Amino acid sequence: MNWAEQIVKTLKDWDTSMIVYVPDISIHQVTSLIDADPFFRLVSATREEEAIGIAVGAYATGKNTAVFMQSSGFGNSINALASLCIPARTPVPIFINLRGGLGEFNIAQVPMGRAVIPILDQLGLPHYTLEDDDNMERSLDGAMKLCYANRQPLGICLTTALHGGKVA
Repeated sequence: MNWAEQIVKTLKDWDTSMIVYVPDISIHQVTSLIDADPFFRLVSATREEEAIGIAVGAYATGKNTAVFMQSSGFGNSINALASLCIPARTPVPIFINLRGGLGEFNIAQVPMGRAVIPILDQLGLPHYTLEDDDNMERSLDGAMKLCYANRQPLGICLTTALHGGKVA
């Protein structure tokens, strides 16, 4: 099972059926699998703060949700996380495609790529970085358990080493 299939399996195992995302080429490897599976409802958002708002609203109606975004857009979501998601104690796993690392070709991706982890730390949100398939099932399961038990958002950062370095 590759990394994208493992993410989809874990989402299903945790009954996380509503997936909100801002389109990105690397997370497309996951969202295309989700889109083909009738278990899921895949919702495309235009901006990251919109994705967080949709996820919080869906959770309020009883649906477990997850959000997928790119690190460059993560900055757009900070106010929605800090003023809505965290105070409302909404467990939303946020899958963040980290840009700006090894092999990055777009200089504009580097600053926000470097800032994601420190921002998650400042918000007091747990986060985990996935760089390869080793122990991925256990890591994802543990992250989902913590997210839902703690009733707060959690960052799952996906590196270019994980998804094959496709950053274009």
